[in-house]
Amino acid sequence: MSARIAVLLCALLMAAPAHAALESISNPEAAAGLKEALAKGSQIAVDALGRPDGFFGNAKVRIPLPESAQRVERMMRSFGMGAQADELILTLNRAAEAAVPQARTLLLEAVKKMSVQDAKGILTGGPDSATQYFKRATSEQLRSRFLPIVRQATAKVKLADKYNEYAEIGARFGLIRKEDANLDDYVTRKALDGLFLMVAAQEARIRQDPAQAASALLRKVFGALH
Repeated sequence: MSARIAVLLCALLMAAPAHAALESISNPEAAAGLKEALAKGSQIAVDALGRPDGFFGNAKVRIPLPESAQRVERMMRSFGMGAQADELILTLNRAAEAAVPQARTLLLEAVKKMSVQDAKGILTGGPDSATQYFKRATSEQLRSRFLPIVRQATAKVKLADKYNEYAEIGARFGLIRKEDANLDDYVTRKALDGLFLMVAAQEARIRQDPAQAASALLRKVFGALH
């Protein structure tokens, strides 16, 4: 990364003018600072979600039944099957919580493989450009790793099989959206949505106050701007 890109890196992440002190920081340190920030933020997101109540206890990412199936949920509750409906919803969230730790290695690999072009894209992109990079670099692999874990978790609840059976019929008649007709696919998609939402929140936090979330290296890189 050129000296110019190194300065731009710090200026954009801090949204502040560069100072002369930046000249004492080497280009490799600036690149390492960016990668460390992204690695740290992504791991905080994984740790927050990949634990009991990581999804279920967080209203921002808690997974409900698919919107097109919530009418069925209301009917279940009206017929005294509220406990079964609650069990199914809890299972969806527990499945996502079990799957998310699989993202740890893939996100770190994406950081390590980041090219100069990728870095430029993050620097010149929007406020969630790092999150969008992670999506492009990891989504397909994450989906393939999440799905078997989700499937194993939902298999423990027979209602999940019943849902898939009736939802498939409902999808044929347009009563349920096709992408929501399989519970495992739906939970996998929502787990990915939740993960990237948390990654974006960490990216925003690092951009706003990188020193607060920083190691010694990051404080050296970003501290030159104060």
